[in-house]
Amino acid sequence: METIVIVGGGAGGLELATRLGNSAAKTGRARVVLVDRWPTHFWKPLLHTVASGKHDPQVMAIDYAAQAAEHGFEFARGEVLGVDREARRVALAPWIADDGAEVLPARSIGYDKLVLALGSVTNFFGVPGAEQHVLTLDDVAQAETFRQRFIDGCIQASARQAAGAPNPGIDIVIVGGGATGVELAAELSHSARALARYNVHAMDPVRHVRIRILERGPLLLPHLHQRLSKRAARHLRALGIKVLLDTAVARVDAGAVIDTEGCTYPSAITLWAAGVEAPALCATLGLGTNGLRQIAVGPSLQALDDANVYAIGDCANVGCPILGKVPPRAQAAHQQALYLAQVLGQASPVSAPFAYRDYGSLVSLGPLAAVGVLTHSSGRKYAVGGALARVLYSLMYRKHQVALHGVVRMSAQTVADWIREKLSPSVRLH
Repeated sequence: METIVIVGGGAGGLELATRLGNSAAKTGRARVVLVDRWPTHFWKPLLHTVASGKHDPQVMAIDYAAQAAEHGFEFARGEVLGVDREARRVALAPWIADDGAEVLPARSIGYDKLVLALGSVTNFFGVPGAEQHVLTLDDVAQAETFRQRFIDGCIQASARQAAGAPNPGIDIVIVGGGATGVELAAELSHSARALARYNVHAMDPVRHVRIRILERGPLLLPHLHQRLSKRAARHLRALGIKVLLDTAVARVDAGAVIDTEGCTYPSAITLWAAGVEAPALCATLGLGTNGLRQIAVGPSLQALDDANVYAIGDCANVGCPILGKVPPRAQAAHQQALYLAQVLGQASPVSAPFAYRDYGSLVSLGPLAAVGVLTHSSGRKYAVGGALARVLYSLMYRKHQVALHGVVRMSAQTVADWIREKLSPSVRLH
């Protein structure tokens, strides 16, 4: 019986482990082991809702151990230090508890097939001061840090205003006008209003909670049609958010962002959402990578330099005949997990190459609005917006839940979430 080790429990990694656990592991064809440094899974496209306080990650998180027990695979918690491809072993760092005690020593796990689903991390593009002075949204811990900084900053600014300080308020700068930056800006605007409604702060949520988006290109959401990009910009400006296009960042200081024209934007909190790259681990494995450290893979998602290693999701450099390259989206990781579940989980090998299908893209503009494009199987694209786009956007997460839990449990969770939203404040207040 061969051992399949999956490193990374993101959207693609956890779905692949679940599907292989239900098929290959439960039938005795393979032992499936999922490795991740965190104990729980949170769907990364919703991290901006954690940062804004809209969602509680503890409520929405999935315990890897519970998922493993229910679906026939194993979970090993630990941070991967490296991979010995010759000996086919994955080295894990010691597991250290919050109090500094060692829970588990350094160890290694052997594999016959290795799947790298490491996701992505923030790309600072070498901008001076960025890595030292900004916050990012790579994981739940970082999103929680932003949320706490945002609430604390609003309370402090409100106290300064009450004391008669000049220029009251708080400045927030979001670098990057892609989906993450736009979605976070819209949610923060609504959170500022909600916090004022619950008397967490006494400021005007539009005049005194000053949110800016700096985008180096001529349009927000460059992956969407120009008309939709302009629509999103108008919506954000209507919320009181300043949208600054054709604005490239030259450096970041502790309390300000400076663009290449020399303009200074004061910032109590700076969020960097300007791009992603594969984790540094990918460059240490002796496998071919591109400039973003993504692992080069072939048509079957196998690494070009090692037939026993596969890569999926944001850490993989996957070609696409139409797009040139598969974009770093959750739907790509989902499709790759489906494909590999067939390749690795079937008794007879699958010879067809992976083929990515672009179903479109949806971007949230807050609790009540969204914009996006849907792609028909014929290739024709349809622009959507308003309430319809908002409903479709919410269904993306439900589709992820179906892949992990099935329709019945997803439906029950949807009802529970609806009840919780009716009984709880619209944002977390502390």
